[in-house]
Amino acid sequence: MAELVFFSGTMDCGKSTLALQMHHNHAARGRDGVLFTRHDRAGSAVISSRLGLQQRADEVDDTTDFWAEVVTRRTRGRAVDYLVADEAQFYTAEQVEQLARVVDELAVDAYAFGITTDFRARLFPGSARLVELADRVEVLQVRALCWCGARATHNARTVDGVMVVEGDQVVVGDVAAGVDEVAYEVLCRRHHVRRMTARVARATVPTGQTLFEDDEG
Repeated sequence: MAELVFFSGTMDCGKSTLALQMHHNHAARGRDGVLFTRHDRAGSAVISSRLGLQQRADEVDDTTDFWAEVVTRRTRGRAVDYLVADEAQFYTAEQVEQLARVVDELAVDAYAFGITTDFRARLFPGSARLVELADRVEVLQVRALCWCGARATHNARTVDGVMVVEGDQVVVGDVAAGVDEVAYEVLCRRHHVRRMTARVARATVPTGQTLFEDDEG
């Protein structure tokens, strides 16, 4: 039976690395797959990992129809056994429903990878629909860490190291950026609520102490 599986986690927990590894493993066994992505930090039509891995992929936009993508390829003679859908949080709810239809009616496995919530700790529409429709939701076991050493559970948007809580839901950035650029940082819930990024924490640490010593508990 084909499945729709949602692999979820915070930024920096290896989602794109796993997406590329899964594609490699399936392709090595002779299965035919198609890679999709949207708003990858490395640019258009590419899946990139922070470990340095990259693979060309089809760029998704609001007009992409996954049902039509599979049917067209099969009409042209391709098997299309599976889809790898990276940055799935940026897909529309309708596109997630198309992925479910492809699984159910065309027996194509669909492996979606993405973060669940945005910088405000609100669900992305695509992620919400995946949680509702997926046969399985797998939380990635690679732990991204907050600056305090605790497990990171939230994604924070920063400008020059200062956390912001207003703005468009989708703004492309990375976990490292220059001054005055939009960047992202993973935090534990406690420090996300306090809006305490690593930069803010460093500014409050007394001379001679470390971030861990200054952090209560």
